[in-house]
Amino acid sequence: MDADWIVFHPNPKKPSFILPKGAVDAHCHVFGPADQFPFAPERKYTPCDAGKDTLYQLRDFLGFERNVIVQATCHGKDNRAMVDACRSAGDLARGIASVGAEVTDAELADMHDAGVRGVRFNFVKRLVDATPKEVFIGIAERIAKLGWHIVVYFEAADLEELVPFLENLPTIIVVDHMGRPDVTKGVDHPDFQRFADLMARNDNIWTKVTCPERLTVAGPPYDDVVPYAMHIVDRFPDRVIWGTDWPHPNMKSHMPDDGALVDYIPRIARTPELQQKLLVDNPMRLYWA
Repeated sequence: MDADWIVFHPNPKKPSFILPKGAVDAHCHVFGPADQFPFAPERKYTPCDAGKDTLYQLRDFLGFERNVIVQATCHGKDNRAMVDACRSAGDLARGIASVGAEVTDAELADMHDAGVRGVRFNFVKRLVDATPKEVFIGIAERIAKLGWHIVVYFEAADLEELVPFLENLPTIIVVDHMGRPDVTKGVDHPDFQRFADLMARNDNIWTKVTCPERLTVAGPPYDDVVPYAMHIVDRFPDRVIWGTDWPHPNMKSHMPDDGALVDYIPRIARTPELQQKLLVDNPMRLYWA
């Protein structure tokens, strides 16, 4: 099957924004290479190869020092590519796995040794088939014993139904991309405020202020997304992290320049203190403590 999404930017700009020492790209992926790590038969999209060597070259070019590699749906529950990338990076990478109820304690222990520190629960219906919440609860109880956390991916329209489930999870929860708000509605709209209120009520809920390229309607430089991320960073400075989302899977409209994405950071974290928390202190506390 041929790749069915735009290939990642081949020549990103050197960012104008100088990242603070120790900065972490806390949301990125590796895909394949497919001849070594095949894509899952049940996948909803087919990416091009985007392996660990290319990721770490980008890390160094942009000025990051560490990565958090999130298992994406094109590899299903076969975490080998992600685990291999974590092992190859030594202490400079951590991982987020996708697992099912059938995962063994030995497999979890092996992933922990490789640097995995969490699991991802995906509720985006166009990307994955539905999983009963009882399965997720069982996984959550097991990974909590390892000190791992849970990354959740959903779209804004599904948040209201998910709130009781999220508020009963036994670990830190990290929400991908601010719960994918509809940026045409405004920061004060009840839909986005529902998400902000969820964070306000639950000190264990963090979020990634990531992926303006996915949330935008206006397109680059993502002016329509800035107020949302800025609102969250200002209100919850100790529970936000940021990442490139390289290699930007399943993008259809445009492929972002990763250097330009780095230059987006000071627009949402407007002081050196906020930038230090967003890029260094928070991800180090969550993944390397």
